[in-house]
Amino acid sequence: MMDKEKIIKIHRKRAPSYNSAVEIFSLIGWRVNHYRVDAVEALNLKKGDTVIDLCCGTGLNFPHLYNSVGPEGKIIGVDLSDEMLEEAGKLVTGKGWKNFTLVQSDAAEYRFPKNINGIATSYAITLIPEYDVIIGNGSKALAKGGRFVILDFKKPDMWPEWFSKLMVRFFIKPYGGTYDLKDRHAWESLEKQLSLNEFREYYFGSTYIATGEK
Repeated sequence: MMDKEKIIKIHRKRAPSYNSAVEIFSLIGWRVNHYRVDAVEALNLKKGDTVIDLCCGTGLNFPHLYNSVGPEGKIIGVDLSDEMLEEAGKLVTGKGWKNFTLVQSDAAEYRFPKNINGIATSYAITLIPEYDVIIGNGSKALAKGGRFVILDFKKPDMWPEWFSKLMVRFFIKPYGGTYDLKDRHAWESLEKQLSLNEFREYYFGSTYIATGEK
């Protein structure tokens, strides 16, 4: 695994072009934006709710979260990278959204506010060695009925090792991931903390959405 300083440097460099780069995934059939929509819908948010976008990056989840909680809700974006948050801030300002708070923090050190209605994290939590601790902290902060939703990559059982390594090299390593991420099963941590009420796989099992409810 790369250390956090290297990951910060990678994301600082990639932040301005990150959104465009993500579109490359669609060329091989990875419907990244579709999966994000499904993940936000899995939160089962209502107007006026408070939700945290953990490791929010440039804010690709923000439009979907805003549509879910409305202007009367509250959205907190948390990310380790200052450059990523700067891009997210540009989106918020450009849209004229007034109910966003952006926080620069290591997710492992972030102090979750109490009684929040939802936590979403997309393609990030398994990059963090303390992912199990983070899921535990977030789960404790949820209000009753609140949901924690993880959208992330996983190694499909049917894929041979050489093909899985090839996919990691070209699509995940450029963003700080390495092949040992296959051994990090964040959905299992979620199941320890909450009632795992849904687990969906996409793109031959290489992407998943896990939903835990308190």
